[in-house]
Amino acid sequence: MAIADRNSMPRILVAGCGKLGGTIASMLTESAQVYGLRRNPAKVPEGVTGIGADLTRPETLTGMLPDNLETVIYCLTPSSYDEQGYRDAYVNGLANLLDGIGDQPLKRLFFISSTSVYAQNDDSLVDEASTAAPSRVTGQQILAGEQTALDSGHPATVIRFSGIYGPSRSRFLEEVIAGRMNPTKPAPFSNRIHEEDAAAAVAFLNQKALSGKPLDTCYVASDCEPVRLDEVVDWVRQQVPCAEPVADARKGGRAGSKRCSNQRLLQSGFTFRYPDFRAGYRDMIDKG
Repeated sequence: MAIADRNSMPRILVAGCGKLGGTIASMLTESAQVYGLRRNPAKVPEGVTGIGADLTRPETLTGMLPDNLETVIYCLTPSSYDEQGYRDAYVNGLANLLDGIGDQPLKRLFFISSTSVYAQNDDSLVDEASTAAPSRVTGQQILAGEQTALDSGHPATVIRFSGIYGPSRSRFLEEVIAGRMNPTKPAPFSNRIHEEDAAAAVAFLNQKALSGKPLDTCYVASDCEPVRLDEVVDWVRQQVPCAEPVADARKGGRAGSKRCSNQRLLQSGFTFRYPDFRAGYRDMIDKG
C-alpha cells in the first residue's frame, strides 16, 4: 500500500497487544494504521507498528504514543491473578494510558471486559441491563476499569466477553479428552465465544464507530447458546476418543450459573462464524 494511502487511514491503538489484542490488531491492518502496545514490541503481529511500554509504569509512555488517534482498544490481561494484578491491568493501566493520550479527541474508546462482572448463580438470563455486582475482588477491579473508561471523557464502549476459546485456547478441550472433566448433572450453565468471533466483534464495532454510527456503551459478547457444562463435555466425548474420568476430575464450573444474552450484539448487525460450541469445537477437533 502506498505511503499516501497509509497516511489517510484511521489510526488505531491496541493497548495490550497479546493473544486477543494481537488478533484484533491483525484484523484491522487492512483498513487502518494500527499500533500495538505491549512490553515487548517485537511480539506484535506483522503489519502492526509496535510500541514498547509498560502501562503500569507511566514514565515508559512518555513520547511513545502516536498523535491523531481515532480509536483506542484497551485489551490488557493481568500479570498476576490477584487483586493488585487486576487493579494494575484494568484500572491503573487505563488511567495511565488516558493521561498519556491527553486531550486527543477519540471517536471511541473500547474497553475489553468480562462477564465475570456478573455474580448471578441462579441460571438467570443476563444482559447489559442486568446487575453487575461481582463477589470476587478480581471482578470488582474489572468493573472499576469499566467505570474508568466510561468516565474518561471519551465516547466509550465496554465489551464483556464470556469464556474465550479456540485453537490458541484449547485447554478445556484437552481436559475433556484427558478425562480431567467430569461435571455433575445438571451442571451449571456455561457461556463461551470463539476467539475468532471475539476479535471480529471488536473489529465490527470499531468500524461502526469510525463510520460515525451510534454505539451502545456496553455489549455482552457471547455465542448464541448458553449451555450446561455437562452437555458440552458429553458432546465432546461423542466426537473424539476420550479417557475415562480420573478420580479428581473437575466436577463443576468456575463462574456461577448464568445465561449470557448476546441480543444487543446481534441487533448491531454482527454475525457469528461459530454461533455455538458445536461449531467451534467441531472445527478445532477436525483441524486436530
